[in-house]
Amino acid sequence: MARQFIIDTMLGKLAKWLRVMGYDAHYQSYYKNGELIKFIKNGCVLLSRDRRIIRRYKDSFFIKSDHVGDQLLELREVGYIHGRENICFLRCLICNTQLEKIQLEKARERIPEYVYSQNVKHIRFCRSCGRLFWPGSHKDRMINQLKEWGFLDGSQT
Repeated sequence: MARQFIIDTMLGKLAKWLRVMGYDAHYQSYYKNGELIKFIKNGCVLLSRDRRIIRRYKDSFFIKSDHVGDQLLELREVGYIHGRENICFLRCLICNTQLEKIQLEKARERIPEYVYSQNVKHIRFCRSCGRLFWPGSHKDRMINQLKEWGFLDGSQT
């Protein structure tokens, strides 16, 4: 089973990149009292840059770096994530929901004409926030960034 994370408010970029890599990374800008402990009790590892928070919760990990690439490397070093991931882009980068396939015709009115005309077969839909995702230059840039950080080689794109 893939590791799940609850991420404190200081680590929004890390949450996004964990989602890119296919990890369940719950993040919000504010947590009510008791919310963190609920996620931890449900098997999530708390990631934080706040030592006080880390001391309060058993299943937590202190992130030392303030650069997202180094943060991912820290998580790989302790075995929370694995190197050379099979990057799947199957989670919404905004709300963390697993994306679903959508028929091209159903997405037609909500995607640019050039995407439709290319007959892209990998359009995905977020049931939670309604966003559509498809392969393009943004995905290519993310893949290149992950290669630079050492999480991909040329054969895994």
